[in-house]
Amino acid sequence: MLPTRHYEAKKILCPMGMEYQKIHACPNDCILYRKEFETLTKCPRCGVSRFKVKDDDMDEDNMKKGPPAKVLWYLPIIPRFKRLFANVNDAKNLVWHANGRKSDGLLRHAADSPQWKKIDTLYPQFGSDPRNLRLGLATDGMNPYGNLSSKHSSWPVLLIIYNLPYWLSLKRKYMMLSMMISGPKQPGNDIDVYLTSLIEDLRLLWDEGVEVFLNYIGT
Repeated sequence: MLPTRHYEAKKILCPMGMEYQKIHACPNDCILYRKEFETLTKCPRCGVSRFKVKDDDMDEDNMKKGPPAKVLWYLPIIPRFKRLFANVNDAKNLVWHANGRKSDGLLRHAADSPQWKKIDTLYPQFGSDPRNLRLGLATDGMNPYGNLSSKHSSWPVLLIIYNLPYWLSLKRKYMMLSMMISGPKQPGNDIDVYLTSLIEDLRLLWDEGVEVFLNYIGT
Protein backbone atom coordinates (compact mmCIF):
# COMPACT_ATOMS: atom_id res chain seq x y z
CA MET A 1 0.00 0.00 0.00
CA LEU A 2 1.33 3.43 -0.95
CA PRO A 3 1.78 5.96 1.89
CA THR A 4 -0.92 8.61 2.08
CA ARG A 5 1.25 11.29 3.68
CA HIS A 6 4.71 12.73 3.01
CA TYR A 7 5.77 11.89 6.57
CA GLU A 8 4.82 8.24 6.12
CA ALA A 9 6.81 8.07 2.87
CA LYS A 10 9.89 9.46 4.66
CA LYS A 11 9.56 6.82 7.39
CA ILE A 12 9.80 4.14 4.69
CA LEU A 13 12.50 5.64 2.47
CA CYS A 14 14.98 7.07 4.99
CA PRO A 15 15.82 3.75 6.75
CA MET A 16 16.44 2.28 3.28
CA GLY A 17 19.22 4.78 2.62
CA MET A 18 17.11 6.93 0.31
CA GLU A 19 17.02 10.10 2.37
CA TYR A 20 17.43 13.55 0.85
CA GLN A 21 19.09 16.81 1.82
CA LYS A 22 17.27 20.12 1.60
CA ILE A 23 19.88 22.80 0.91
CA HIS A 24 19.02 26.50 0.76
CA ALA A 25 20.46 28.44 -2.16
CA CYS A 26 20.98 32.08 -3.05
CA PRO A 27 18.14 33.17 -5.39
CA ASN A 28 20.82 34.69 -7.67
CA ASP A 29 22.66 31.33 -7.81
CA CYS A 30 25.75 32.67 -6.04
CA ILE A 31 26.19 30.06 -3.28
CA LEU A 32 24.64 27.16 -1.44
CA TYR A 33 24.06 27.67 2.27
CA ARG A 34 26.21 24.78 3.41
CA LYS A 35 29.57 24.33 5.13
CA GLU A 36 31.05 27.82 5.77
CA PHE A 37 27.83 29.53 4.60
CA GLU A 38 25.41 27.34 6.54
CA THR A 39 24.52 29.86 9.28
CA LEU A 40 24.31 32.99 7.09
CA THR A 41 20.98 34.74 6.51
CA LYS A 42 21.98 36.61 3.37
CA CYS A 43 24.33 35.97 0.49
CA PRO A 44 27.90 37.21 1.14
CA ARG A 45 28.33 38.00 -2.56
CA CYS A 46 25.16 39.76 -3.68
CA GLY A 47 23.62 40.59 -0.29
CA VAL A 48 20.18 39.10 -1.11
CA SER A 49 18.24 37.54 1.76
CA ARG A 50 18.31 33.78 2.18
CA PHE A 51 14.57 33.84 2.90
CA LYS A 52 11.57 35.23 1.11
CA VAL A 53 10.85 38.76 2.34
CA LYS A 54 8.60 41.56 1.17
CA ASP A 55 10.24 44.32 -0.80
CA ASP A 56 9.42 46.94 1.82
CA ASP A 57 10.44 44.82 4.80
CA MET A 58 14.17 45.15 5.49
CA ASP A 59 14.00 44.31 9.21
CA GLU A 60 16.90 42.02 10.11
CA ASP A 61 14.76 39.79 12.34
CA ASN A 62 12.12 39.29 9.64
CA MET A 63 14.83 38.33 7.16
CA LYS A 64 15.52 35.25 9.30
CA LYS A 65 11.95 34.02 9.11
CA GLY A 66 9.81 32.51 6.43
CA PRO A 67 10.50 29.97 3.69
CA PRO A 68 13.82 29.90 1.84
CA ALA A 69 14.02 31.92 -1.37
CA LYS A 70 15.44 28.98 -3.33
CA VAL A 71 16.00 25.32 -2.51
CA LEU A 72 18.13 22.48 -3.83
CA TRP A 73 16.97 18.95 -3.08
CA TYR A 74 19.93 16.57 -3.11
CA LEU A 75 19.46 12.81 -3.02
CA PRO A 76 22.81 11.26 -1.95
CA ILE A 77 24.02 8.82 -4.58
CA ILE A 78 26.43 6.62 -2.60
CA PRO A 79 23.77 4.78 -0.52
CA ARG A 80 21.84 4.01 -3.70
CA PHE A 81 24.92 2.71 -5.48
CA LYS A 82 25.50 0.42 -2.51
CA ARG A 83 21.96 -0.91 -2.83
CA LEU A 84 22.55 -1.74 -6.50
CA PHE A 85 25.58 -3.88 -5.70
CA ALA A 86 23.77 -5.57 -2.81
CA ASN A 87 21.03 -6.82 -5.14
CA VAL A 88 22.20 -9.95 -6.97
CA ASN A 89 20.37 -9.17 -10.24
CA ASP A 90 21.50 -5.56 -10.34
CA ALA A 91 25.08 -6.48 -9.41
CA LYS A 92 25.15 -8.98 -12.26
CA ASN A 93 23.76 -6.42 -14.71
CA LEU A 94 26.39 -3.86 -13.67
CA VAL A 95 29.15 -6.07 -15.15
CA TRP A 96 27.16 -7.10 -18.23
CA HIS A 97 29.21 -4.77 -20.42
CA ALA A 98 32.30 -6.90 -19.67
CA ASN A 99 31.00 -10.48 -19.80
CA GLY A 100 27.61 -10.38 -21.53
CA ARG A 101 28.05 -7.88 -24.35
CA LYS A 102 28.50 -9.01 -27.94
CA SER A 103 31.79 -7.51 -29.10
CA ASP A 104 32.05 -7.61 -32.90
CA GLY A 105 33.49 -4.18 -33.68
CA LEU A 106 30.09 -2.55 -34.09
CA LEU A 107 28.76 0.22 -31.88
CA ARG A 108 26.15 -1.70 -29.88
CA HIS A 109 26.77 -0.32 -26.38
CA ALA A 110 28.51 2.62 -24.73
CA ALA A 111 31.44 0.26 -24.02
CA ASP A 112 32.06 0.08 -27.79
CA SER A 113 32.50 3.86 -28.07
CA PRO A 114 35.89 5.59 -28.51
CA GLN A 115 35.22 7.68 -25.37
CA TRP A 116 34.86 4.56 -23.20
CA LYS A 117 38.07 3.09 -24.61
CA LYS A 118 39.91 6.38 -24.11
CA ILE A 119 38.98 6.39 -20.41
CA ASP A 120 40.33 2.83 -20.13
CA THR A 121 43.59 4.00 -21.73
CA LEU A 122 43.97 7.11 -19.56
CA TYR A 123 43.04 5.31 -16.33
CA PRO A 124 43.96 1.63 -16.77
CA GLN A 125 43.50 0.78 -13.08
CA PHE A 126 39.94 2.11 -13.21
CA GLY A 127 39.19 0.40 -16.51
CA SER A 128 40.52 -2.98 -15.37
CA ASP A 129 37.63 -3.53 -12.94
CA PRO A 130 34.27 -3.87 -14.75
CA ARG A 131 32.41 -3.10 -11.53
CA ASN A 132 33.55 0.53 -11.61
CA LEU A 133 30.58 2.63 -12.63
CA ARG A 134 30.44 4.69 -15.82
CA LEU A 135 27.92 7.50 -15.44
CA GLY A 136 26.26 10.00 -17.71
CA LEU A 137 24.69 13.23 -16.45
CA ALA A 138 21.63 14.88 -17.97
CA THR A 139 19.51 17.85 -16.94
CA ASP A 140 16.77 20.00 -18.36
CA GLY A 141 14.19 22.43 -17.06
CA MET A 142 10.49 21.86 -16.80
CA ASN A 143 7.39 23.64 -15.57
CA PRO A 144 5.83 21.26 -13.04
CA TYR A 145 2.48 23.07 -13.18
CA GLY A 146 2.04 22.86 -16.95
CA ASN A 147 1.22 26.56 -17.08
CA LEU A 148 3.19 28.65 -19.55
CA SER A 149 2.39 31.81 -17.62
CA SER A 150 4.05 30.44 -14.47
CA LYS A 151 7.58 31.65 -13.73
CA HIS A 152 8.40 28.61 -11.62
CA SER A 153 10.80 26.06 -13.05
CA SER A 154 12.34 22.84 -11.79
CA TRP A 155 15.58 21.36 -13.03
CA PRO A 156 16.08 17.65 -12.32
CA VAL A 157 19.63 16.31 -12.60
CA LEU A 158 19.69 12.65 -13.66
CA LEU A 159 22.48 10.08 -13.63
CA ILE A 160 22.47 7.31 -16.25
CA ILE A 161 24.43 4.14 -15.49
CA TYR A 162 26.15 2.99 -18.68
CA ASN A 163 27.41 -0.29 -17.20
CA LEU A 164 23.94 -1.76 -17.60
CA PRO A 165 22.66 -3.54 -20.71
CA TYR A 166 21.42 -1.01 -23.25
CA TRP A 167 17.82 -2.13 -22.80
CA LEU A 168 18.01 -1.29 -19.08
CA SER A 169 20.19 1.83 -18.85
CA LEU A 170 17.38 4.18 -19.94
CA LYS A 171 14.61 2.47 -18.00
CA ARG A 172 12.99 4.69 -15.39
CA LYS A 173 14.01 2.24 -12.65
CA TYR A 174 17.70 2.85 -13.32
CA MET A 175 17.69 6.54 -14.21
CA MET A 176 18.82 8.01 -10.91
CA LEU A 177 17.47 11.39 -9.82
CA SER A 178 20.40 12.95 -7.97
CA MET A 179 19.05 16.45 -7.35
CA MET A 180 16.18 18.81 -8.05
CA ILE A 181 16.85 22.52 -8.45
CA SER A 182 13.68 24.40 -7.64
CA GLY A 183 13.19 28.11 -8.08
CA PRO A 184 11.64 30.97 -10.01
CA LYS A 185 14.32 30.92 -12.71
CA GLN A 186 16.66 28.48 -14.39
CA PRO A 187 20.24 28.13 -13.06
CA GLY A 188 21.81 28.69 -16.48
CA ASN A 189 25.60 28.85 -16.46
CA ASP A 190 25.59 28.88 -12.64
CA ILE A 191 24.43 25.27 -12.46
CA ASP A 192 27.93 24.29 -11.31
CA VAL A 193 27.09 25.90 -7.94
CA TYR A 194 24.28 23.38 -7.47
CA LEU A 195 26.37 20.42 -8.59
CA THR A 196 28.79 20.88 -5.68
CA SER A 197 27.30 18.14 -3.45
CA LEU A 198 27.13 15.67 -6.31
CA ILE A 199 30.70 16.40 -7.42
CA GLU A 200 31.98 15.94 -3.86
CA ASP A 201 30.41 12.48 -3.68
CA LEU A 202 31.78 11.56 -7.10
CA ARG A 203 35.27 12.72 -6.09
CA LEU A 204 35.02 10.62 -2.93
CA LEU A 205 34.17 7.58 -5.04
CA TRP A 206 37.00 8.32 -7.48
CA ASP A 207 39.78 9.28 -5.04
CA GLU A 208 39.08 7.04 -2.05
CA GLY A 209 36.28 4.64 -2.95
CA VAL A 210 33.72 3.19 -0.55
CA GLU A 211 33.17 -0.33 0.73
CA VAL A 212 30.12 -2.12 -0.60
CA PHE A 213 28.56 -5.53 -0.09
CA LEU A 214 28.83 -7.28 -3.47
CA ASN A 215 26.12 -9.88 -3.99
CA TYR A 216 27.60 -11.24 -7.20
CA ILE A 217 31.15 -12.57 -7.62
CA GLY A 218 30.99 -13.95 -11.15
CA THR A 219 33.38 -11.31 -12.54
